[in-house]
Amino acid sequence: MSNDQRPTPRRRHAQWGPVSATFSPAPESSSLLPASVEIGEALPGLVRLAATAWVRTAEWTLVAGLKTGRRALEIVANPASAADSARELVSGVAQAGAVFGDLAKAVSSGVSVSEAIVQVSASLTDTATTTHDVTHQQEEEERQRQMEQSLRAQGQALLTRSRDVWNTERGHPAYARILEEMAPDEARILLLLLRGGPQPAVDVRTGGPIGMVSSRLVAPGLNMIGPRAGLRYLDNVPAYLNNLFRLGLIWFSQEQLRDPLEYQVVEAQPDVLAAMHSVRAHKVVRRSIHLTPFGVDFCRACLVSEDEDVAALPEHQAPHDIE
Repeated sequence: MSNDQRPTPRRRHAQWGPVSATFSPAPESSSLLPASVEIGEALPGLVRLAATAWVRTAEWTLVAGLKTGRRALEIVANPASAADSARELVSGVAQAGAVFGDLAKAVSSGVSVSEAIVQVSASLTDTATTTHDVTHQQEEEERQRQMEQSLRAQGQALLTRSRDVWNTERGHPAYARILEEMAPDEARILLLLLRGGPQPAVDVRTGGPIGMVSSRLVAPGLNMIGPRAGLRYLDNVPAYLNNLFRLGLIWFSQEQLRDPLEYQVVEAQPDVLAAMHSVRAHKVVRRSIHLTPFGVDFCRACLVSEDEDVAALPEHQAPHDIE
């Protein structure tokens, strides 16, 4: 039998009792190849689109879940914010409905599912970026509003405490913060000023005929506070004094002390003599360093015992004009 005269497939009959079944031969496998190839070629794109859609959905779900949890905590802490939370929830549901509506509209207009997903994903990305910017601005405004409300609440609580006749607090609330911003040597300086009184300081300037017209500062604020207070780091005395001035505990007066002997001891120190000899003509300007009233109260509250007689302590001038 030649190849051209192959017998046609014959139907086979199977019979089980009174009922018979007819079987047809399976179609040739070659007819399935084009569909299989098309599906195989489309798989990477479909997987990529499915992954993109899943990531977008997971991102939206995560952000929505975090916002919902945060809003729930805010409602517990502040029940007045329940209306804002409800509006935000309605806005989120409306946004999700709009996304699915755009996808259905695109598919119904003849756009393929893959292209519709790409279009909606791009639109969702732009919407998410815009929403993030708007949300960030709203969060900043909400944080600023809550901070202002907190400050007002603290102010009202402070006024309430001021009307409490049973309140026995004497120390200033800033004392604890000041103690944290002070070095140990600075505490010894304050004790020296409290118990030893105002301390002398001198400025060395250029003198002579030229100095009468234009005097130049050679060495400012030379003093003996370091040795007298028994400081550990004598080179840090200028920094210590600047920090105490920043904290409002001391001030630098342009007036000299009444006892001139205090300045004679300072002017005999090696650093003062070196500054004098560094110029041809010099002059010495006498000044003084005092505790402020706030500094006196701080020292009495924090640095000395309650048994010490504060009435016997030296007096300090109050700052009249601090330049």
